[in-house]
Amino acid sequence: MTNDSDSSSLIRLNIGGKKFCTTIDTLTQREPDSMLAAMFSGRHTLCQDPEKGYVFVDRDGEHFRHILNWLRDGVVPTLKDSKYTELLREAEYYQLLGLIDGIHAILNKTKEDEELDTELTRTDIIKCIQSERVRFRGVNLSGLDLSKLDLSFVDFSYACLRNVFFSRANLHCAKFKDVDAEGTNFHNATLRECEFTGANLRGALLAGANLQSANLQDACLINSSFCQADLRSAHLQGAKLSNTNLKDANLQRAYLRQVNLRDTHLEGAKLDGANLLGAMR
Repeated sequence: MTNDSDSSSLIRLNIGGKKFCTTIDTLTQREPDSMLAAMFSGRHTLCQDPEKGYVFVDRDGEHFRHILNWLRDGVVPTLKDSKYTELLREAEYYQLLGLIDGIHAILNKTKEDEELDTELTRTDIIKCIQSERVRFRGVNLSGLDLSKLDLSFVDFSYACLRNVFFSRANLHCAKFKDVDAEGTNFHNATLRECEFTGANLRGALLAGANLQSANLQDACLINSSFCQADLRSAHLQGAKLSNTNLKDANLQRAYLRQVNLRDTHLEGAKLDGANLLGAMR
């Protein structure tokens, strides 16, 4: 199939168990530098079902229809913000630069719109953190860009932090008790010894974050990504981990007692010394 000279020939795909049918044109023309274009360039050997001819890709198939529609029409779908985070993850995997830019444009527009409704701005936050004790308990900070700021020891308990950008921020010992941080970006943030008890982190991005000794007890981590995160000695008892991405995460000495790990992605995760008593795997 990879050597077929007819670029309009049908391609059958099995994406994580979901079946799709498209053409080489669709997969290669709009994003010629993507991983999909490279896969079907004829230069690579593909994992193909010898009987039915499906090419298998080990990814979540839920959003692949949006990937195909983007390749066909160049239109970014209308989704909830948490779903955009999931789609962005897939677009980055397939190296679809146009779709990545389109998603970021929508998220930035949403962030700008939400900032009109927030109680404080980034400038207000910077002024506040210059004082000794900073508390934003119960404050609505949705959509703010707080990336790269030193927010160590700040108390955000009970705040609304939906879609906030904390990427690369220093949040050492910050308190996030019972916050609503759905879809929030903590990519590569320092979160050592933070308190996230009871927090809603559904769909949040914590890839590469340092969460050593963080307390995530009873937190909702559904659909969140901790890929390559440092969770050494973290406390996760009672946390909801359905479809949580823990690939290549460091969970050494983490407290995972009676945690349900069956629906999590643990490929490459380090679990040496972790307390897994009663954990379901």
